[in-house]
Amino acid sequence: MLKGIPKIISPELMKVLMEMGHSDEIVIADGNFPAGTCATNYLVRCDGHNVPEILDAILSLFPLDPYVEAPVALMEVVPGDNVKPVIWEDYKRIIDRHEKGIKIEKIERFAFYERAKKAYVVVATSEGALYANIILKKGVV
Repeated sequence: MLKGIPKIISPELMKVLMEMGHSDEIVIADGNFPAGTCATNYLVRCDGHNVPEILDAILSLFPLDPYVEAPVALMEVVPGDNVKPVIWEDYKRIIDRHEKGIKIEKIERFAFYERAKKAYVVVATSEGALYANIILKKGVV
């Protein structure tokens, strides 16, 4: 254990966060996301945890990229799918608590998968909410 490190951040996740550089991306994936398929570099399992708690812990350590228009991306709802992802409101509150004025973009489902394949790491959670996947682009300290 270390002081100031959220207990939910495993040693494996801490190592990967430390290795990431400016503009590298991390996907925090819900329980339905094809994490094993999309993780081409690292896959970190956070089974038993949900995305908001992982997001909050990561953002306590992780700077978002101020040099891009939107350093946060969500998977947009597939047209015709009758889902309103209320979890996105939680994400906005968490992000605002850590960094103000961050723009969040929405990406089409298959484009999101392709971007996830290029991410430095995919963090697999047990989140049950639909459309709960989020990508963060790392900034500088």
